Amino acid sequence: MNDFAVQDVDVDVVVVGAGQAGLSSAYHLARAGIPHVVLDHAPRPGGAWQFRWPSLTYGKVHGMHALPGMELTGADPLRPSSEVIAEYFAAYEDRFGLHVRRPVDVTAVRDGADGRLLVESRSGTWSARALINATGTWDRPFWPRYPGQELFRGRQLHTANYPGPGEFTGARVIVVGGGTSAVQHLLEIAEVAAETTWVTRRPPVFRDRSFGEEQGRAAVALVEERVRQGLPPRSVVSVTGLPLNEAVRGGLESGVLDRRPMFDHLTRTGAAWSDGSRMEADVILWATGFRPAIDHLAPLRLREPGGGIRLDGTRAVRDERIHLVGYGPSASTIGANRAGGAAVREIHRLLTRTGAGIH
Repeated sequence: MNDFAVQDVDVDVVVVGAGQAGLSSAYHLARAGIPHVVLDHAPRPGGAWQFRWPSLTYGKVHGMHALPGMELTGADPLRPSSEVIAEYFAAYEDRFGLHVRRPVDVTAVRDGADGRLLVESRSGTWSARALINATGTWDRPFWPRYPGQELFRGRQLHTANYPGPGEFTGARVIVVGGGTSAVQHLLEIAEVAAETTWVTRRPPVFRDRSFGEEQGRAAVALVEERVRQGLPPRSVVSVTGLPLNEAVRGGLESGVLDRRPMFDHLTRTGAAWSDGSRMEADVILWATGFRPAIDHLAPLRLREPGGGIRLDGTRAVRDERIHLVGYGPSASTIGANRAGGAAVREIHRLLTRTGAGIH
């Protein structure tokens, strides 16, 4: 739905975001018979996937898990993931009649009358008894600050704006970051660039064995403990290590993935290290991750002194009406599916206990 405006509309639950976490939550809300609305600021179905770079084909996607109730089958691994997953999400919305309202940019969530929440946007305001926040991280790319950034005369960009390798033909490129995206960028840019350099704050850890259920639970537990303490979450991927697949092995053998420690500062023409060494560069590509997009929740004062939102499961400890799905331990695709169901079960109990009524 496009170009609409609403006045104050009462609904039991508002879901903010229509990516994996939001659609999973909406599916479970519909099955529970809970009146709700899904608001998404993107122009079309696909969540953050629709903005991924064209060279990230479906076969390269790390850990995509099907939404509840509908498998993703028969996808061409050579097609861009932005196309495959956007089409899948659109079909999912259609099959389950989720009727996502878009584009709606939620600007604030604050307390309303009679214990309700006011979900404000430029398209109107919704009044709800509970809210599932499923806004992910794509809208908040993290740019670390280093001396000399403003002096560098070359190009600087973030993974969020990565156009694919073609634009780096013949360039000297420094890729900053120790995650999967940095590795993917390096492997494809190295084929066309004049020179690539990989820098990270910590030495990368490569995982050369399969990542089983036990290791998965342990990784999620590490992220979950930070969230329980009210600290900003780390991604699940950050504690699992980098998979040592055939392409990565090739990058290590060729020297493309020969990592250097983090530079001390940038110069007009490149980067400099504390030992006096320098590297000339035309491009700095910051593959430095993302932060949760939760600024619209600021009026509710949910943050702890440590900077994060403390959760019990998916529920915000400071406000039982608020659930965060796709945040911290549920940031993976399979985690978002499970968390969506868990959030809806708790919300059902809340609405029943407070006499809201389930229609």
